Amino acid sequence: MNWRAIIYVISLVSLAVVQALPRSYRDVEEKPSIGQRFSQLQESNFKAIATIMFAQYVPGGTLGQAAEMAEGVTDLAKRCAAAARDGPDCLKPLDRIFLDTICQEKNLPRFADCCAKKDPERNDCFLSLKNSSGGFVSPLERPNAEAVCKNHSRHQHPLTGHSSFIYELSRSHPFLYAPTILSAAIRYNEMVKNCCSSAEAPTHGPEECFRRQAPKVLKPVKEDGLRQEHTCGILKKFGERTLQALKLAQISQKFPQADFVTVNKLVVDIANMHKDCCRGDMLHCMHDREKILHYVCTNHDIISSKIKRCCEKPLLQRSECIVHAENDDKPADLSPHVREFIEDKGICERFAQEKDMHLARFLYEYSRRHPEFSAQMLLRIGKGYEDLLKECCKPGAPDGCCSRGEEELKKHIYETESVMKTSCDIYKEKGDYYFQNELLMSFTKKMPQLTSAELIKFTKQMTAIGSQCCQLSQDKLLPCAEENLDLVLGEICRRHLTDPINPGVCHCCSSSYALRRPCMGKLEVDEHYVPLALTPGLFTFHEDLCTTEEEELQHKKQEMLINLIKYKPRITQEQLASVTAAFAAMRERCCNEENREACFAKEGPELIKRSEKMLSA
Repeated sequence: MNWRAIIYVISLVSLAVVQALPRSYRDVEEKPSIGQRFSQLQESNFKAIATIMFAQYVPGGTLGQAAEMAEGVTDLAKRCAAAARDGPDCLKPLDRIFLDTICQEKNLPRFADCCAKKDPERNDCFLSLKNSSGGFVSPLERPNAEAVCKNHSRHQHPLTGHSSFIYELSRSHPFLYAPTILSAAIRYNEMVKNCCSSAEAPTHGPEECFRRQAPKVLKPVKEDGLRQEHTCGILKKFGERTLQALKLAQISQKFPQADFVTVNKLVVDIANMHKDCCRGDMLHCMHDREKILHYVCTNHDIISSKIKRCCEKPLLQRSECIVHAENDDKPADLSPHVREFIEDKGICERFAQEKDMHLARFLYEYSRRHPEFSAQMLLRIGKGYEDLLKECCKPGAPDGCCSRGEEELKKHIYETESVMKTSCDIYKEKGDYYFQNELLMSFTKKMPQLTSAELIKFTKQMTAIGSQCCQLSQDKLLPCAEENLDLVLGEICRRHLTDPINPGVCHCCSSSYALRRPCMGKLEVDEHYVPLALTPGLFTFHEDLCTTEEEELQHKKQEMLINLIKYKPRITQEQLASVTAAFAAMRERCCNEENREACFAKEGPELIKRSEKMLSA
């Protein structure tokens, strides 16, 4: 098997579309033995995955230890594949073989307590020790170009030749899927080949080449890691029911021709799969995931008319093709409305008998009709429908109670579309920098406890969403904007879990996943926040404000803007305009002086005094 192919044999595309294999299908086939797995993957691929596993389970070990353990397991797999497939070691489950190997390693005392336990408690113990913030430096942050190029000249194979890169990336990302790491190794190999070549080196030198190309290698890793962390955050905070609802909306939009039974089977298994993946149980996670492409492609006729050509492609292109395949066409006979969920006389009886299954049918039917809505908006619509039934199915509820649901639905759709349109209008009018400043003012008032670096990072991510989504047509705008914004809000909420921000953020992050974005939007000035005192160090002005580097200057000005709002949270637009104009005048004056630093030392305190008067008016 080609060394690239393994990535796609075990890979699962990130969308919910192919993230689920119904448990009934999974249970038909037993997990492959170590010998079978070796035969499927071939030696270099098997050894690379073994290195990833050991690095993720034992991040405090050395590369030598991980390589030695991977070598031992690979030798066993080779023997089992050749002739000894019925031996007792060959019949052991893969996870047990990996943990036995770790526990036999003498210089890993940290795991003694776990190794004393029996399976499955031993596995649970190892998983509990995994830490995504172990303090390890991600590879490429400090590359030694000379050493990398020398190593590349000796080892041309991307998986065996760059084991150090695979090891460092794995231990710095212990929850990252092995296919993502192997894909990064392929990109890393291409970068090394380019940067170490005689054609590239004289122009820029390998160090400069690495600096320019490294972000492209690590960007997909960061994106995949963020999406994985996001999904696991939803599961952990809001539970399996919410995650199932989210995946139900996504799958129904992507595959509107698939029937409810098929979609529901997929949804149920997504939650089961994510339980393994989010616990960091990568072997079980990979086993679940590697079945998906086969299932989707052998059942493409009942899933989607858009993926047949993807399933005919080589393994290398198949997964990516399915990820980027457009939503399937809606069935020709699909009615535009779902009035039967409101107008049928037996609706309350069905709701009482079926509960979540009835709500799931509504969400499925509504989602497959509306690919132009975001999944989060569809969940809010589903929540609104549930609340409507709870109220209108009570004894004594007035006739026609359910009929008002349609008006409320129209109102919510209008409000959501208006918010997104207004944001895009502001973005198009102001551009990246001034749009980000608008966001900075808003979010500093909502979350003044965040550091300047955090506020700038989060609002920069939101600004990038404006750049990406506001140019799209109306039917693509909502899914693009809200689903990307949801990733940023998820990151803010995970930051809150680590270090609480304030009660308002706590409420939005905890009460309802579907309502998280509207809730954050309604937050205003944090009433519990004690404004910063005007100390001498709060605003300092130096000649570095005269830099011609626009990005550097904008960053300094944004830091001052954040401190200004933290000092005066209820600053008005007029006050802000006055202070900004005074600052700009001072900067221009001092940057034209011969002794700039002396000018700022004199004019800076004067500006602060004048600004105090402006802000107290």
